[in-house]
Amino acid sequence: MSGGGNTEYGRKRFQRSRAHFTDRITADGRDGWPVEAGRYRLVVSRACPWASRSLVSRRLLGLEDALSLAIADPIQDDRSWRFTLDAGDRDPVLGIRFLSEAYDRRETGYPGGVSVPAIVDVPSGRLVTNDYQRITLDLATEWTALHRDGAPDLYPKALRDEIDAVMADVYEDVNNGVYRAGFATGQAQYEEAYIRLFRRLELLAERLAGQRYLVGDTITEADIRLFTTLVRFDAVYHGHFKCNRWKLTENRVLWAYVRDLHQTPGFGDTVDFDHIKRHYYQVHSGINPTGIVPLGPDLAGWAAPHHREELGGRPFGDGTPPGPVPEAERVPASGRP
Repeated sequence: MSGGGNTEYGRKRFQRSRAHFTDRITADGRDGWPVEAGRYRLVVSRACPWASRSLVSRRLLGLEDALSLAIADPIQDDRSWRFTLDAGDRDPVLGIRFLSEAYDRRETGYPGGVSVPAIVDVPSGRLVTNDYQRITLDLATEWTALHRDGAPDLYPKALRDEIDAVMADVYEDVNNGVYRAGFATGQAQYEEAYIRLFRRLELLAERLAGQRYLVGDTITEADIRLFTTLVRFDAVYHGHFKCNRWKLTENRVLWAYVRDLHQTPGFGDTVDFDHIKRHYYQVHSGINPTGIVPLGPDLAGWAAPHHREELGGRPFGDGTPPGPVPEAERVPASGRP
């Protein structure tokens, strides 16, 4: 999710920026960035669905000790993502006040905004990548030497074609669709995004009515990418982005599916509803000029039984759940159901 230009949201036509820095961190280091424990720092906002994918992946794969974490303030200023949650308003590892400083060390005058997720090379302080579509795939396939014992295979080779096809539809109509509806500047543009969004959600509900996960019988990258949009749906997309044909809680299948994932270690323990709501309602001043953050929705239902286990499925395949959340990374009580 890019920062800057907050007053323009809802006033200019929305277009998702492509990642500008697409270097990859790989096992063989072919781009000059070899996988190495402790060398890199993952910068995220808990508010951002694109960054939240990497939070879930990192937890499921047990990379907390190998890839350190920086959490940006959900409220940006004109210099975008900032480290005002940390002592002295600086990231304690990178020593910077704004993520843009790591971008500037990599390239001056780069096109596009400052986005998360971003991975920064700690020794040089330079940005390595902001390729949100690739980062989690590489965590699953290139970082295997550093995975925890019992880590799931989130991108199994035998299912990649199907996973890719599902993710492409989810990206176009759901992940990006809510933004195209929310940031639309014309009625026709909004209606087209809205119609495609709910058509796709209904197709996904049909698919998930008879199977616990999107592809195969275990959690994959496809589930991570759908989860990060669905978990925000009622809190911000239904009202703030006018995606209001129905609430997620009113769709029996999708509401049970997202609760199942939220209650699975590695998913819900990365979600901060306080950060999510404050970011969307206070940063998008072109859409919500008053900056008022709604008190609802009631989050109590997230802990309700989902009964999805009746469909079978093995969340972690032949693996095991991740361990407890590191104390320093626990979501504050204000952000949890």
